[in-house]
Amino acid sequence: MKRLLSTFLFAVSLAALVSGCGTTRTVHSDITSFARWTPAPPAPGATYRFERLPSQQQADPYQAQLEASAQAALAKVGMQFNPQAAAFSVQISASTLPMVRPGWGGFDRPFGGSSIFIGGGSGGGSIEVGMGFPLGGMDPHIYRRDISIVMRDLRSNAVVYETRAISDDPWHESRPLMGAILDAALLGFPVPPPGPRRVSVEIPR
Repeated sequence: MKRLLSTFLFAVSLAALVSGCGTTRTVHSDITSFARWTPAPPAPGATYRFERLPSQQQADPYQAQLEASAQAALAKVGMQFNPQAAAFSVQISASTLPMVRPGWGGFDRPFGGSSIFIGGGSGGGSIEVGMGFPLGGMDPHIYRRDISIVMRDLRSNAVVYETRAISDDPWHESRPLMGAILDAALLGFPVPPPGPRRVSVEIPR
């Protein structure tokens, strides 16, 4: 029994090591975007400032971090942060909701995912990949991140661009993930593809 337990612990450690060997991870986001530029989309270098809702007016470090990530993402698509000479305002909001998914691979896949089978007998312990204790059932939590960006033309106060990104992932930390989701939300700016789409962005581990 002692040898079997040691074999099991080694197998779990090995599985964790293999899963962590990659240097990147992929963040998947579901995106919907709408553009209504009048008379034409902005040229590279167009200026903007951040606009906060009344609920965002307090000195909230999370909102400041979110705007810093948005500023980096907007710079990648040619927008320039210049509050004193802004042509557009950008309103950004985000939420992170912890969720619990069904364990053991889900109700529709009771034995889904990677697993380790522990067997014993006269020949000693053995390890096989197959049906057994599912490694995926060890962490049933996921986090739903929902980011919305609304851009207005300050001359007319009309909304000219709107995009929303929703991402479900198992990682708790927020800042690098928010950057990836914002990049996905702004893909195709200022004239995004029509209809909902799924965008994947790789980030370092």
